[in-house]
Amino acid sequence: MTEPIADADERRTAVVELHDHLAATAELPIERTANRWIGEAQAVAADLVDAPNDPELIRERTTHIAALLDEVEDTDDPTANEHVATAAQLADRLRRE
Repeated sequence: MTEPIADADERRTAVVELHDHLAATAELPIERTANRWIGEAQAVAADLVDAPNDPELIRERTTHIAALLDEVEDTDDPTANEHVATAAQLADRLRRE
């Protein structure tokens, strides 16, 4: 089990990492349906990067991101699959905070 988020700085870092992993898939050759789900999750994460560091808001948005990423079965790109898996783990960690 992952460690809980310790403080606001760690929360902010995790939000930025979540966005960065999703953004890293943008130029990769991803299956069309997966790309749509990832793109929507990335848009929510981008908004969250600029949002206040409010735990409740972050929980709400990362729950939505996790649901979007749950729709991604395979991207047809191993690197993208790794980014999506890491982003999903970060979203899950943030929403359970």
